[in-house]
Amino acid sequence: MGVLQGQVALITGSAGDLGNEMAVQLAREGALIVMWDVKPEAEATPQIERVLAESSTVTYRQIDVRDRSAVDKGIAALERLDIVCSNAGIVESSPFLEVTQENWQKHLDINLTGCFNVCQAAARKMVADKTQGRIILTSSWVGSIPWPEISSYIVSKAGVDMLTRSMARELARYGIRVNAIAPGIVKAGLAGRQLVEEPQYAARVAKVIPLGEPGTPVEIAQAVVYLASPQTAYMTGTILLLDGGCSLFQFDS
Repeated sequence: MGVLQGQVALITGSAGDLGNEMAVQLAREGALIVMWDVKPEAEATPQIERVLAESSTVTYRQIDVRDRSAVDKGIAALERLDIVCSNAGIVESSPFLEVTQENWQKHLDINLTGCFNVCQAAARKMVADKTQGRIILTSSWVGSIPWPEISSYIVSKAGVDMLTRSMARELARYGIRVNAIAPGIVKAGLAGRQLVEEPQYAARVAKVIPLGEPGTPVEIAQAVVYLASPQTAYMTGTILLLDGGCSLFQFDS
C-alpha cells in the first residue's frame, strides 16, 4: 500500500519528461492518475503506457491550461481531486534585447496564467468538497536567480513563486497545502532540450553545478511525492529547491 493509496492526482504537462515522471512516481504510491497535456492522446501513448505500468487507473485529456473554460470543465468532470501538480510550462531562449511581445506573452500565459487557471479551479473544487488537498506547482531555481537569455521564463517562474505563497496563505484555512518545487538544471524536459539545441546554454551549465551533474526527472518527481505525502502535513508556502547547488555563489576555483 502506497502512502497515496486511492487519492486522485492531476498532473498538467504530463506528456513531458518531468510531468510524466511525476505521474509515474505518484502512481507507484497508489494515486489514481489524471493526465493533462496539449498533445493529442495518440501522440502521448508512450507516456500514458508508462503510467499504466504502475496504475490500472489512468485518465488522459488533451487540455491547454490557457483555456480557462476547458480547465474548469476538466476539473468539474472529476468526481474527486486530492493532489494537483501544476506543471505545464515552456521555455524559449532569447537575449533580452531580442525578446518579442509574442515570446513574453506566451511564457506568461502558459507558465503563470496557466498555473493560476488550474490552481484556482482545483482549489475551488477542494473547498466545495471539503478536501484538504495538496497543490504543487513547478517553479524553477531561476525564479530567484537570473540566468541569461530566458528573461520571459524567469519572470514567469518568479510569479509562480509568489502565486504559491499567496495561495498558501489564503487556502490554509481550508486545510489545503500549497507548495512548489524549484528544479535546477535537469537533463530532460525543457532544460534537456536546451542542452542539446543551444551550445551557449550547455557551456554555461558545465560550469555552474557544484554537484557536477544535472538533475534527473526521478529526483524531481520524488520531491513531488514528498510534498504530496503525509510527511509534509505541516508544510505550506514553501518553494522546495532541488538545484544541485546552482543557486550558490560560484568561484572560479
